[in-house]
Amino acid sequence: MDFFQTSYYFDLTSFTHRSLFDPAEWVWNALIDLKAYLHAQDLGLIDGDVSSLAFLINPETISIGKGTVVEPGAYIKGPCIIGENCVVRHGAYIRGNLLTGSECVIGHDTEVKNAIFLNGVHAAHFAYVGDTILGNQVNLGAGTICANLKLDRKEISIYHEGNHFPTHLRKLGAIMGDGSQTGCNTLTNPGTLMGKGVLSYPCTNFGGFIPQNSVVKNSTTVTIKPYKS
Repeated sequence: MDFFQTSYYFDLTSFTHRSLFDPAEWVWNALIDLKAYLHAQDLGLIDGDVSSLAFLINPETISIGKGTVVEPGAYIKGPCIIGENCVVRHGAYIRGNLLTGSECVIGHDTEVKNAIFLNGVHAAHFAYVGDTILGNQVNLGAGTICANLKLDRKEISIYHEGNHFPTHLRKLGAIMGDGSQTGCNTLTNPGTLMGKGVLSYPCTNFGGFIPQNSVVKNSTTVTIKPYKS
């Protein structure tokens, strides 16, 4: 099942932490290994421009790369590695277990936990990114929510062609392949897998496996009629 493996979603050639991904395993296993991987790194290296008004919790477990800017009011909890030339904007809320590549943006009111960003990811406005992997050049429209927990709290499975494939995880958000984009106010349901180059229209709500180079949109038609006051 190649559509569950790393190569279907990401080109890891230029990603510094490519060793976190095992090509022979399901792509979401990188999230299972993330915490241990972070603790095995040389953390506590702050090379970026971090505002004195930002909140760094457990700074000895946080590394921030050269050229990265952390604005006043950002909250970052370790363990965490933020790559080079990134921007963490005012009001960003990083709850730990985050690994990013270079040139990423984590915006105002964006909440992130247990997530992996490859290079060039933009989660710039009002997003929730939990237990999620975002590929190279992924862009989240304002208000995107990557839901990661089912209402019944049971194990998450991936739905594809009438079958449910178990992940053995209770929390799993979205895995978005390189170049995928979500429109504003998109909601991805727990266990959503989007191949490379997937585009979702604004205000869509979807889940399961989405093949690469697909467009996702709602079928609801908006009707506008005159009325008398």
